[in-house]
Amino acid sequence: MSSAGLVRFLALALGILWYAGSRAADIAVVGLFPSKAVIQIDGGAVQTLAVGQKTADGIALVAVERDAATFEIQGKRVRISMGQGRTAAGSSSASSVVLSADSRGHFVTDGQINGLPIRFMVDTGASLVSIPASEANRLALNYRSGQMAMMNTANGPAPACRIRLDTVRVGDVSINGVDAVVMEGSAMPFALLGMGFLNRMQMKREGSMMTLTKQY
Repeated sequence: MSSAGLVRFLALALGILWYAGSRAADIAVVGLFPSKAVIQIDGGAVQTLAVGQKTADGIALVAVERDAATFEIQGKRVRISMGQGRTAAGSSSASSVVLSADSRGHFVTDGQINGLPIRFMVDTGASLVSIPASEANRLALNYRSGQMAMMNTANGPAPACRIRLDTVRVGDVSINGVDAVVMEGSAMPFALLGMGFLNRMQMKREGSMMTLTKQY
């Protein structure tokens, strides 16, 4: 091989290595056991890692808790909750979260409202983030000062109070100034993550995984 050809070959090889090391990988935690985690990368085959073990992508399992696992990804430690995920990207600054569907096909995940924990279910049929009154009281939301409205639900019209939330967070994705409604008398076991939040996301679904990437 000529010296010029060798230079071109090395440049190509280095380009391939750079791409492999910097591309984004969507990592979701789909199961947790003592000292083991079941994960899915880029929507591929489900694999089980023991603490201290690495994937072929170089992702190492560091620790397992009751509802989350800690990984070492590109030299950084990342905690991922059960049913959630994240995009590990060496060169991308976009905030993303990867959600995993449950056995019924629902995307249920832990999140935060105004910095306090809450359980969400993704609902593209809901125009706003919908919060049961019991959860709103727990979060100390002053919703009774909000605008009264009637919302159409599966059980017919129901009274609600329209408010604006300071922040809504799921995984690494945080949105400020999110419109929401608090549902009086709702028996929902969790809040609905509606289009008031999802409209500001790029949503990508592949099988049992959904990736939400913040647009603005």
